[in-house]
Amino acid sequence: MAESMRGTRLGALSYETDAHVTPAERMAVTYVCPQGHRSVVPYSVEAEEIPFEWTCRCGNIATRPDVEAPEAKPEKHQRTHWDMLLERRTIAELEELLAERLELLHQMQGVGRRRELRKSA
Repeated sequence: MAESMRGTRLGALSYETDAHVTPAERMAVTYVCPQGHRSVVPYSVEAEEIPFEWTCRCGNIATRPDVEAPEAKPEKHQRTHWDMLLERRTIAELEELLAERLELLHQMQGVGRRRELRKSA
């Protein structure tokens, strides 16, 4: 390497050329939104899945006019805390637990009131 690298910005500039480089084959897929905007997105020819929907620049969902819409997948029901609780206990058991906790809470409030009365006297 007879040439000096002094004064060059190493890493900021590539010295490689595009000679003898062939880009990957591409295909253009067109999407159309309800407002009539057309978006052309390049994909590799080897792409396994090409999405049916694309977000348009206006924010709407654009679809491919050349392909039929895929079947909608059934949405999974989101399990809530209440659903998981009902898997472990019955309504009768929950009512019993609630009654026990309320009784305990009322007992604790009664003890607190007695202490307040003693302090104020």
